[in-house]
Amino acid sequence: MAFYQLHTTQKLPATIQEVWDFISSPANLKEITPPHMGFIVTSNTGSQKMYPGMIITYKVSPLLGIKLDWMTEITHVRDFEYFVDEQRIGPYSIWHHQHKIEPIEGGVLMTDIVTYEPPFGILGAIANTLIIKSQLKQIFDYRTIALEKRFGTYKD
Repeated sequence: MAFYQLHTTQKLPATIQEVWDFISSPANLKEITPPHMGFIVTSNTGSQKMYPGMIITYKVSPLLGIKLDWMTEITHVRDFEYFVDEQRIGPYSIWHHQHKIEPIEGGVLMTDIVTYEPPFGILGAIANTLIIKSQLKQIFDYRTIALEKRFGTYKD
């Protein structure tokens, strides 16, 4: 069993309240996901904020336009600090995504830690090396740009 981690950080010139209000709403997920992934939230979450036990379902096309069902559960929430989503149904054997925010001078530091395991054992490990790792990086690179468009660019 091989598992991997992606760790990203981003500074945003916004308040904790502004960033939390945005990232804790499932309705905003599509805005920070690359259009080519065909991401659609299929559960009826409305403008509801995330809470422990919340189930969110999606359709997503991560590869070759093939639509997949994905279901995550929000397992932990500490308002204005972090939440965790874990895959219940989807393309990974394991998916655990920590979203953390903390105040810094002039804004917010957002940290994401994704721990994942591709399916299919050694074939999944090969797929991670060839495709998955770089695809996840591209998704988070897109998200960085989308969040800068929404909140602005942090000045060090």
